[in-house]
Amino acid sequence: MPLHFHVSSARNRASIATHGLDWRRMGAACGIAGSPVPEQEGCFLVPDEFSADFFVRMNAPGGPVDVWEVSGVQEAELLESPEGFAYLPAVVPPERLRLVRTEEPRPW
Repeated sequence: MPLHFHVSSARNRASIATHGLDWRRMGAACGIAGSPVPEQEGCFLVPDEFSADFFVRMNAPGGPVDVWEVSGVQEAELLESPEGFAYLPAVVPPERLRLVRTEEPRPW
């Protein structure tokens, strides 16, 4: 089964480690693209770390961001947002997540 990746503000780390990826718990920090509320009823995922780097660089909330490895997701489960990004319309439990790195903000 392929791995996927999710990028989130490091301020969400404790919640993600405890509750998994759950868009209904959004609140400690805005979304990586800057939205204060979930843009979709689901969790945005990318297929590789190279794609995750796009969101690491976006980093609208500022501050450190975490890159999480997500296991157990089939491509057929993903939907496409109106903006063209893949998301999983389900909660990802913490046992299917692994924190793979933390990135500090990068100067443009």
